[in-house]
Amino acid sequence: MRTLATEIPRHVGSDVELAGWVHRIRDLGKVSFVILRDRSGEVQLVLDQKPTFTHESIVSVKGRVATNDKAPNGVEVQVSELTVLAPAEPDLPVPVNQDPAKLSLDAILDNRIVSLRIPKLRRIFELQAAIVAYFGEHLRSEGFTEIKTSKLIGTGTEGGTGLFEVEYFDTKVYLAQSPQFYKQAMIASGLERVFEIGAAYRAEKHETPRHLNEYISLDVEMAFIESERDLIELERRILKTIFARVAEHQGEILEQWDASVPSAEEVDRIPIISHEEAKEIVSKRGGHKVFEINPEGERILCDWARENRGIDAIFVNEFPRKKRPFYTYPLDQKTMSFDLLFRGLEITTGGRRINEYAMLLETLPKFGLTPEGLPDYLSIFKYGCPPHGGFAIGLERLTQKILGLANVKEASLFPRDRRRVRP
Repeated sequence: MRTLATEIPRHVGSDVELAGWVHRIRDLGKVSFVILRDRSGEVQLVLDQKPTFTHESIVSVKGRVATNDKAPNGVEVQVSELTVLAPAEPDLPVPVNQDPAKLSLDAILDNRIVSLRIPKLRRIFELQAAIVAYFGEHLRSEGFTEIKTSKLIGTGTEGGTGLFEVEYFDTKVYLAQSPQFYKQAMIASGLERVFEIGAAYRAEKHETPRHLNEYISLDVEMAFIESERDLIELERRILKTIFARVAEHQGEILEQWDASVPSAEEVDRIPIISHEEAKEIVSKRGGHKVFEINPEGERILCDWARENRGIDAIFVNEFPRKKRPFYTYPLDQKTMSFDLLFRGLEITTGGRRINEYAMLLETLPKFGLTPEGLPDYLSIFKYGCPPHGGFAIGLERLTQKILGLANVKEASLFPRDRRRVRP
C-alpha cells in the first residue's frame, strides 16, 4: 500500500512504498537527494545513483525510512527501487519548486496547467474547497436543502444587460447571472430554505483585480423573514462557522500565506450602517462629498470598521431603490437590502424580495419591465409565496480576502475575463 509523504515519520526503520512528483533534485555524485511531492506534502529520498529523470517526472519508489535531522520532517527514505511512471519534458514553462511570488500573474495564468503544481498556489484551492464544505455544513445544520439549477435561461431576471448569449439549437438563451429565479421558485414550493453552490456569469467589460466574468456563487434563500437583518444574522453565523473551521483545520495554509481569519467575537462586532451613513463616512474621510460607494469607498469603510469595531468588515444596508434590482423589497425610496464588505471588498449582496404579486406588477413599469417579459418569474408569486430573501457570497472574493491575494483571478482555478478563455 502506498504511504503518503506526511505519514513517513511514523515508519522509521520500516520499508515503505511512495509515489509522486519529482520536486527537487540535488546530485552530489555518489549520492543524490530527491524531494518527492505528493498530495500530502514532501519527503526526501536518498539514491546511490545519478538521477536519469527530470523535475516533475512521476515516480514510484520503495525504500527504508531512516531519521535525518536535516531532512524535511526529520526523516528520509533510502531508496532500494525506483520506477519512472511518467517522464516529464525538461522545458517546464514555469518553475514549480520556487517561490511563486517571483512570477507575474500572467505567467502563472498563461501556464495554469503547470503553475497549479506549485504547492503554495495549489493550497489556495485546498482552502477554497474547505470553505465550500463548511458553507454547506452550516446551512444543512439550519435545515437548508442544497439545490442545483440550470445555467441556461430564456431571459434574465434582472433584465437583459450583462448577459452572455448562447446559441441553443434554433434560438438564443443566456448564461445565468444567478440562480435567483430558481431559488425563489423553491421557496414557493415549500422547501423554505435552500442554497446552491454554482457558477454565475456576468458579461461586464471589466479589467480589474476584483472582477471575473465567471465565478462561483454561494447562494442562500430563506422564507419567513421580516427584513434583511434576518439575513445579515444568518450570514454572521455562516461566517463564524467557516472561519472557525478554517482556523482549526487549515491553519497550515493560513500560516504559509501569512494570513488569518476573524474570531467569532470579531464577526459578532461587524457593524451595520445604512447606505446614507456609509456615504457620510466616506465623504468625511475622503475630503469630498460622494454619491456612490466605489472601490476606494469600500476600503475606507472597512478601515473605519477596523478602527471603531476591531474588524475590517461592515454591513451596509438600506440601499436606495434605484440601486437595487426590481424584486428588492422597498422601504419608501430605500430597500431591505445589504452588502457585506470584508477587508476592503464587497463579498456579499442580498436582501428581502418582493413576495406579493400585486406589488410586483406595480413595480415592473418603474424599472422598464413588463409582465409579458417575465411570465415564469411572476408565476412564482401569482399562486402564493411566503416572505423571503437571500444573498450570495462570491467564493473567489472570500478566498482572496482570507489569504490576502492581490487579484481575484488568483483565487479562480481557470479564470475567465475579457482576454482569457483558456486553458
